[in-house]
Amino acid sequence: MSEKWDKSKLVSRYVTVGPKSAPHRAMLRAMGLSDEDIAKPLVGVATCWNEAAPCNINLGKFAQNVKKGVTEAGATPREFTTITVTDGIANGHEGMRSSLASREVIADSVELTMRGHCYDALVGLAGCDKSLPGMMMVMARLNVPSVFLYGGTIMPGTYKGHDADIITVFEAVGEHSVGKINDEELYSCECGALPGAGACGGQFTANTMSCVAETLGLAVPGANGIPAIYEEKGDFAEASGRVVVDLLRNGGPRPRDIITRKSLENAAAIVAATGGSTNAALHLPAIAHEAGIDFNLFDVAEIFKKTPYIANLRPGGAYLAKHLHDIGGVGVVIKELLDNGHLHGDCITVTGKTLAENYEGVTLPEGQDIVYPVKKPIHPSGGVVGLRGNLAPEGAIVKIAGLKELVFEGPARVFDGEDACFEAVQNRDYKDGEVLVIRYEGAKGGPGMREMLSTTAALYGQGSGGKVALITDGRFSGGTRGFCIGHVGPEAAVGGPIALLKDGDMIRIDAEKGTLEVHLSDEELEARKKEWKPRKNNYQSGALYKYAQQVGPARDGAVTHPGAKAETHTFVDL
Repeated sequence: MSEKWDKSKLVSRYVTVGPKSAPHRAMLRAMGLSDEDIAKPLVGVATCWNEAAPCNINLGKFAQNVKKGVTEAGATPREFTTITVTDGIANGHEGMRSSLASREVIADSVELTMRGHCYDALVGLAGCDKSLPGMMMVMARLNVPSVFLYGGTIMPGTYKGHDADIITVFEAVGEHSVGKINDEELYSCECGALPGAGACGGQFTANTMSCVAETLGLAVPGANGIPAIYEEKGDFAEASGRVVVDLLRNGGPRPRDIITRKSLENAAAIVAATGGSTNAALHLPAIAHEAGIDFNLFDVAEIFKKTPYIANLRPGGAYLAKHLHDIGGVGVVIKELLDNGHLHGDCITVTGKTLAENYEGVTLPEGQDIVYPVKKPIHPSGGVVGLRGNLAPEGAIVKIAGLKELVFEGPARVFDGEDACFEAVQNRDYKDGEVLVIRYEGAKGGPGMREMLSTTAALYGQGSGGKVALITDGRFSGGTRGFCIGHVGPEAAVGGPIALLKDGDMIRIDAEKGTLEVHLSDEELEARKKEWKPRKNNYQSGALYKYAQQVGPARDGAVTHPGAKAETHTFVDL
C-alpha cells in the first residue's frame, strides 16, 4: 500500500485534485503518469543541461539519478531544463555581457516553470558559474523544499607535464602574444587543458559557489565536491532526490529556514577561507535579497576580513578542486573553521541536522598542504578583501590570495571598455607601475558587467601580472589573479567617481587597510562631475536593454526586482 499524501497544503493540489483538475490530469496522463503518480507530490528536477560547455554536459545524466531517488522516496519527479551562459566560452568578447544577466534568467525561468505547473519541491542541478547562484536564488524566492546539487569539477588537464585548467589556456594566449610560446605550444595547451566533463577546476566561481551551497546548508554534505566523472556522483544525486522528499514529508526545513543571516556569514567565510571567487560578493547579497535579508558587499567584506585563508587552491594557490576532494572535500575546511570559531555551527541544513552535526566526525588530515590549520593559515585574513574610498564609495572587491604585496600606487591609464584595454595589453602599450582603469563595464553601463579575464590572463602571460594593477566597474573571473579590483561602485554609467578619472591621476590601492583612493580633492571630483555626461551603450533593445533598465548596484548583488521584502505572499502560500 503506497503512502497517502495530504495535498491540502501542497501547491500541486491546483493541478491534481478535484473535478476542475481533470484537464490538467489528462495532460499528466498523456505523459504516462498513473493515478498513483498524480496523487503524490510533484517534484521539479531543474537542470542546466546543454551542449554549450563541459560544465553542464553530465547534468542530464545526474537528473535521472535524482528522479530515481525522488520516485523511490514516494514522490513524482518532473524534469525540466533552463539556460546557461558559460564564461569560459563567453569571455573576451561581446558574449560576456550575457553572463551575469543569465543568472536572473535562470532564476526567473525556474520560478515560472515551478509556478506554472504547481510543483511542490525542487532539486536544482547546476554546472557553471551563474547557474549555481541562479538556482539558489530561486530556491529562496519560491521557498519550496529544495536541494541543490553541483554537477562537479573537471579533472586536471596537462600542459608541459603540469596540471592545467582553463586559466592555463587564457594565460598561454598572453605568453603567445609576446613570443614566449609558439603556435604548436599554444595548440598543445588548448588540446590538453580540459580532459572532459565538469566545471573549471580551480577555486573559480563554480567551485566557490559549490562550497557556498554546502556551507549554507542547501546541499547534501559531500555531494558537491565529487568530480563530474566519478560514479559516486550518481549515488549522491539519488540521495538528493530522497532528501527533498523527506523535506516535503517533514514540512521542512525550507530554504528560508536555512538561508539566514548566520548561514550567509558562514557562506562568506568559506569564500574567504578558500581564496574563492570575487563573484561571490555579488551572489551572496543576491541570494540574501531573495530571502529578505540585508547582506551587501560591506557585510560580506566584514566576514572576509576576520576569516583566515587556509585552502591552497588555484588561482592563488597550487591545487585544484579534485585535490581538495581527495583529502575529504570542503567538509575539511568547514570543520577546521567550526573548530576554531569561524562558523556558526547551529545553522540548520537540508539534512535536518545542524552544520556542526553534519561534520562532527571530520578531521583535518595530516601530511598534506592543501588545507592549512587555522592556527597556521596561509594568510590571517581572507583571500578576498572589500575596499572602500573616494574612488569606490559603494565599495569594490579584490582577491589577495597569491599576492605578495597588498599596496599598489600608480598613475591611471583609462580605457572606456575592456576591448580598448585588451588591445593595448596585446600590443604591450602600457607601462609597469600603471593602474589600468576599465570603465563603462558595470551591470547597467556595459550592460552586463563583463569579466576581464582575457585582459588579466594576458597580463600574467606577458609576465606583468604583479607589475600593474587593474580596476574596473565590471567583474573578474574567479580564475583571475593579480592586483585586480572589480565591482567599483557607483559604476561609470551613473556618474560614479571612476567615470571622472583621467590619465595620470594617482590611484592608491591598500588591501591591508581596505581602501581605494584617487589623489583628487572633493572639489576637483565635484567639478569634473559637472562636466560629465551620460552615454548610451550599444544595447537599446532586447534582453540586455531590459536588464540595464532593471539592474541595481553591484554593492547589493546587481539584482533586478524588489525581493522578498516586497512580497505579499510566497509561492508555497498560494
